[in-house]
Amino acid sequence: MTPGAETDRRRRAERGGRRAEFLASLTLMLKGFAILERRFKTPAGEIDLIAKRGPLLVFAKVKARGTADQAVEAVTASARRRIERAAGLFLARRAHLAECVMRYDILAVSGLRVRHKPDAWREGE
Repeated sequence: MTPGAETDRRRRAERGGRRAEFLASLTLMLKGFAILERRFKTPAGEIDLIAKRGPLLVFAKVKARGTADQAVEAVTASARRRIERAAGLFLARRAHLAECVMRYDILAVSGLRVRHKPDAWREGE
């Protein structure tokens, strides 16, 4: 693959990822969540979306694939551990949210469809 083709591929992937995150955040907002952070980066890892509704705090992984099932299956155990570590760092910086009920969700994007999988995993699973 030529350097130019690789750059184009990365740009398309970046645009697709941002589009998926936009659709996922819109889905959460329509469900009454406030988006606290997008692409929260830490040395431990990145969390795509952090959202809050009442006492519920959601750390969400957004994944785009050809089908929703493929997207859910693409969230690996190592990705889950990175999100959990990053969530710990997020809470360390925002002690006032430590009392919230926490949940890890997956938002699987396929085309314009978003499947929200609440409580997709528990910490340490």
